Amino acid sequence: MAKGPTYRVSFRRRREGKTDYRARRALIRSGLPRLVIRKTLNNTIVQVVEARIEGDRVVASASSSELRKLFGWKGDCGNLPASYLTGLLCGKRASSKGVTHLILDIGLHSPSKGARIFAALKGVLDAGIQVPHSEGVLPDEGRVRGDHIAGYAKVLSSDPERYNSLFSEYLSRGLRPEDIVNEFTRVKQKIESLPGGVEESGA
Repeated sequence: MAKGPTYRVSFRRRREGKTDYRARRALIRSGLPRLVIRKTLNNTIVQVVEARIEGDRVVASASSSELRKLFGWKGDCGNLPASYLTGLLCGKRASSKGVTHLILDIGLHSPSKGARIFAALKGVLDAGIQVPHSEGVLPDEGRVRGDHIAGYAKVLSSDPERYNSLFSEYLSRGLRPEDIVNEFTRVKQKIESLPGGVEESGA
């Protein structure tokens, strides 16, 4: 008796390269809520997600675009300092809801030492939440607060044309890139002083 094809079509999100179901199953089996960190060119999104039978439930979330809306952040929303602050904000919100332990979920992003994803992780850790990780992947304090940006701006200050071109968005928001460390410290202190990190804005 003839038989049909024996292959099985993969789930749609697997075919589209959006979900690694094997990794997702391992994360869910840990029994811990997932710390989901995703990035775009100009934004970092951090979420604390619980897996439930009826579907995932987002416990807390933060987006780097909120930094500008809630705290007047004048820097770029897609750099290391913004990613750290976004992680810190999400960590504060999750902590206020009783979350103490998480497991990291970076999806299909390739892990790279000191990358924005791990800057966001560092922010969550500094909010007092425990997440298994290797210390070696975290960016150093200088890069987290933007020393590399300030240093590069000082080097370019001798070439006003390139300086104004590369940092036009900073300057248009009233921030000299050399002052990024002070701006980072100001916003970090605001986040740390707010109980629960303020409610999600829906950004």
